[in-house]
Formats: sequence, structure tokens, C-alpha cells
Amino acid sequence: MIYTGHGNREIVERIMPVSEARKRIRGLKKVDVTGRCARECIDIAYGFFTPLQGFMGREDVDAVCEKMTLKDGTLWSIPIVLDVEGEEVKEKGIKEDDTILLTFSGKPLAILEVEDIFGYEKAKMAEAVLGATDERHPGVRMINKLKDTFIGGKVTLVNPPEFQPPFDKFWYTPKDLREKIAERGWKRVVAHQTRNVPHTGHEWLMKGAWFSANGDLPVEKLQTGILVNCIIGPKREGDYIDEAIVLCHDELRNSGYFREDIHLVSISLWDMRYAGPKEAIFHAILRENLGCTHHMFGRDHAGVGSFYDPYDAHRIFDEIPEGSLNIKPIRVLEWWYCPVCGEVTYSGLCGHKEKRQKFSGTLIRSMLQDRVKPTKLIFRPEVYDKVMECAKKYGFGSPFCTKRYLAERGPVFVLSDM
Repeated sequence: MIYTGHGNREIVERIMPVSEARKRIRGLKKVDVTGRCARECIDIAYGFFTPLQGFMGREDVDAVCEKMTLKDGTLWSIPIVLDVEGEEVKEKGIKEDDTILLTFSGKPLAILEVEDIFGYEKAKMAEAVLGATDERHPGVRMINKLKDTFIGGKVTLVNPPEFQPPFDKFWYTPKDLREKIAERGWKRVVAHQTRNVPHTGHEWLMKGAWFSANGDLPVEKLQTGILVNCIIGPKREGDYIDEAIVLCHDELRNSGYFREDIHLVSISLWDMRYAGPKEAIFHAILRENLGCTHHMFGRDHAGVGSFYDPYDAHRIFDEIPEGSLNIKPIRVLEWWYCPVCGEVTYSGLCGHKEKRQKFSGTLIRSMLQDRVKPTKLIFRPEVYDKVMECAKKYGFGSPFCTKRYLAERGPVFVLSDM
């Protein structure tokens, strides 16, 4: 089956058979890559980043920074680059037209066909992508920590990752998801981007987006699904642990808050740039490749601090050329609890703004930390129980990332020794 992704390009998996790979990698110059680059190698190889076939060369990076497209004009908002030390390139004699072996934690990962070796002005990239050069922005800090030389070229995975429990049951490649969507008979699929354990505000965000996406479809046989796509990447102290995020979203369906036939949880590997509107575009591209037809965007999508207006990620979709995306944005306001209405309701409908009670992430986190079970209107009891179970099983007693969790947590995936 041929599947079409972003830019109307075929989704191609760049995976080399292990028996061939063992021979192919012999004698190649090796470059050990960072966790970010390893995750992006995997994304590229399985087609999450279609139409990219490898890390970007200078022309693509320039086009992304200057025009928010690839060099061929395809919409693209964030550079995907492999950064290395220039001194290492020089010492190993790496040059254009070489084929090198990328390793992660010393184990073979992918081969890269070197097409371009170049330096880039980090401040220019930060300003273009993030609209900021202030080190208080985590995306700026990420860019500033990049090594001084970029290598562009096609990558082919030689050592497929083995995802570990509980992540293994949520790992679907774009082709896997397309097959799941076809099996379920979904004609429309709305994506929910998340890095959090769900409270009822998130739940109603998904339900509202589902109603919007379902639109004029007949309801005798439901044909619209929700894909909860959990972002797995680097963590900071105080973040929810990854295991709790995926398992708690899955619990919403297991406990019947979503029907079995309209809800699916998956994971994607991605290091958040917190690029606000530019990252919203990237998320839309990613979920287009996963087979989604719609993507919900709420307040402060992919934002951080006060670097962006709360609805910049909504407005950017009015600025891109018509037809440059094959996925529709669903732009939503806030869901809150209204004591007058006596229910969770939508800010675009409720007329009791002065009485509203917003979903406070800080309050909910403090309740979880203190083992205080929130009311069902704020947090589903089954989700609370699952959070506590995850804290005990995976988080060394806490549902939030601690120094111990960050140092001793189990890996999301492992590579074989080949």
C-alpha cells in the first residue's frame, strides 16, 4: 500500500535489513550523536518527517529560516539538523560524498550519505524559528548548545529501536497508523498533541474537537477518531513522567470516557522547541504524516512564558499558502469549570466569565503531589489512580520527574549490539 504524506510525497521507510546492514557498516567512520539526533534519525527513517529523507543541508536550512519552506517550496517550519564538532569532522577526515555510521551511546544506529558540511549562525536560526534570541527561552538555549558544524544528507536506519514497556504498545509508525485508521473505518482523524496527564479540561478539548471534525458525517456508524499523540523527548524536573502521560491518556478510553472505536493513543519522538506558531505548523505536518485530517490547537500551543501571544498558533494558519497543508486546524478557546452552569463548559459559550474557575495546572500538580484526590469534575478518579500507580511503578514514588527519575529511569527504546 502506498501512503501519501506531507507535500503529497510518498511515505517511505528507510530501513536496511539487519543482515545487509552488518556488512554495510564495516569500516565506516563513526560519529556518535546526541539523543535529539538519534530520535530524529528514527523519525526520518520511518517517515514521520516526510518528505525529509535525511538531515537538512544549508539550502534547506536557509529556506526554512527565510521562507518557512524547504528549498523546493514545500511548507516546513523548523530546521532538522545533525550537529557535530568541526574538530571531529576534521580529525576523522569526513567529507562530502562519504558514507558514515551514526552511533548512539556507542551502538550502530544509521548510515548517513554526506551531502553537505556547513556552519550556521545560531542567532539567525533562533530569531527566524523562535522569534527570540533571549536565553530565557528553552528553544534558544537548545540552539545555542548545538555544536559548530552541521552535516546534511540522507539517512538509513541500520539498527531499528526496540521500544520498552509501557511505550512498546503505543509505538506506531506512520504506516502502522494509516493501517489502524483504515481498520477502524475512520474517514476523519483529529490529532491531540500532549505532554501532560489529562484533566477534564483536556478531555473536553478533545471532545469539542471531535464534534467539530465529525461535522456533517452520518452518526449511525461513527467514522471520526481521536489520535492522542504523546510527545516523548527530554524531560526537566517537575514535568510529568512519560509513563504516566501515555498510560493516563489510555485510561480515559479504558474507563469509558471515550468509546473504544474512536480513541487511540500513540507516541512520537520529538524534542520540543517551544516555538509557538512555528511549532504549531510543524505539529500539523507531523500529524498529517500520521494520517490525521484535523489538528486541535488551544491556547498557548507550544508556547513558553510570555514569548508569544496566547493565540499566535491560531493566527499563523491564516498566513500560509492555501493547499500547503492537507490537514485542517481546529482552533479552540478555553474550557473551564463554571459553578453557575454547574459543569465544565467552553469559554466561547459560557456567559459567566467572572465566575469561571480555570483548570490550574499548578493546583492539580500540588494535589497529586500531596495525594489529594481531585473532584471528578476536575480529574477522573480512574486517571488519578493510574497516576499514583505510575508514580509507584516508574517514578520512584512521584508522578513528576525528579533527579532520581531523570538519572535512573528506564529507557524508552534500546538498540541491539549488532
